[in-house]
Amino acid sequence: MSSAEKTAEASGTVSVMDYVRGNIREYGMLIALVVIMVFFQVVTGGILFKAVNLTNLVLQNSFIVIMALGMLLVIVAGHIDLSVGSIVGFIGALSAILTVNWGMNFSVAILACLVVGAFIGAVQGYFIAYHRIPSFIVTLAGMLVLRGLTLLVLGGRNVGPFPKDFQSISTGFIPQFADFGGVHSTSIVLTVLIAVFLFAMAFRRRKVNMAHGVDVEPFGFFIFQNLVIAAAILFLGYQLSSYKGLPNVLIVMLLLIALYTFVTTRTTIGRRIYALGGNEKATRLSGINTERLSFYTFINMGVLAALAGMIVAARLNSATPKAGVGFELDVIAACFIGGASASGGVGKITGAVIGAFIMGVMNNGMSIMGLGIDYQQMVKGAVLLAAVFFDVYNKSKA
Repeated sequence: MSSAEKTAEASGTVSVMDYVRGNIREYGMLIALVVIMVFFQVVTGGILFKAVNLTNLVLQNSFIVIMALGMLLVIVAGHIDLSVGSIVGFIGALSAILTVNWGMNFSVAILACLVVGAFIGAVQGYFIAYHRIPSFIVTLAGMLVLRGLTLLVLGGRNVGPFPKDFQSISTGFIPQFADFGGVHSTSIVLTVLIAVFLFAMAFRRRKVNMAHGVDVEPFGFFIFQNLVIAAAILFLGYQLSSYKGLPNVLIVMLLLIALYTFVTTRTTIGRRIYALGGNEKATRLSGINTERLSFYTFINMGVLAALAGMIVAARLNSATPKAGVGFELDVIAACFIGGASASGGVGKITGAVIGAFIMGVMNNGMSIMGLGIDYQQMVKGAVLLAAVFFDVYNKSKA
């Protein structure tokens, strides 16, 4: 063994190729997202990366990302939730009745809708966790019941428009405190802070891994990949800042991503959910209340679906009987494209977010190109199958 290899082994670093092979799923999905974005940037004549379109991309897909965070935990726990699209439609209808028809204060209405979403998740989670009814059946029944309730509540008609305060959930932008040469100053400062924060967290995580003997990438590669990520964040942030700034819903989405990343990687309940999906019997024998864990994941999913329902309704500025139709397919596909395993126990928040943006960029790019919904569905199905095949192939090789 050469002196260089001994030094690398002692410091806990591995070669770039070994590190990439060990994280091929994450790098593969990230590269796929970049390739898809570059492809649509070229074929659309540069429209994809324009400030207005990037803003629309965030507004159009924020609710998918938010629901994917909850769906990932459900899938990791070994379940599935087919009712999220119907929850979106029902909560949108409920928020319209509360704010438009009853004149309720928007903040009280938001809280009430979140509580109703938690209740829906709790009812479904109760039958799944404590009565052992398969989640597929329970949430399929929930999907049908909630779709019928949506039609009943709305009376088969659209209800709107929403008050301006309620609309700001989805269509508002963070305030600007000073003019900065035509660029939204608050947004550009916040973008820089986010890039610096992510770099600092990555550096800290690398030091902790080395201290615990976990293999890490070479320092040069670490610097390179984080500089690339920072450059991408600064570019996207600048583009958004040159239009109207960062949307309110983007800030909500980023905070939720940070929260769920922390929960899944740094908390006991997060580790227990992964253990539950990996081997439920062993988890139960170790003294963990697996029924309560499953119950919590569905309550969490209900709350996030309720939040997504209000975002969708606020963006459309009306509640419609057809809102949320097919959303469950995009959310589930985002999780599987991002690396979640259908058998449970495997999946990352970052992967689900990347998967959601892959779906969103494809939807946006194909719409700009003028492709019909028929071709869009076929392309998304092919991408989902390719992603799952890629995952299974790598596991079989390992």
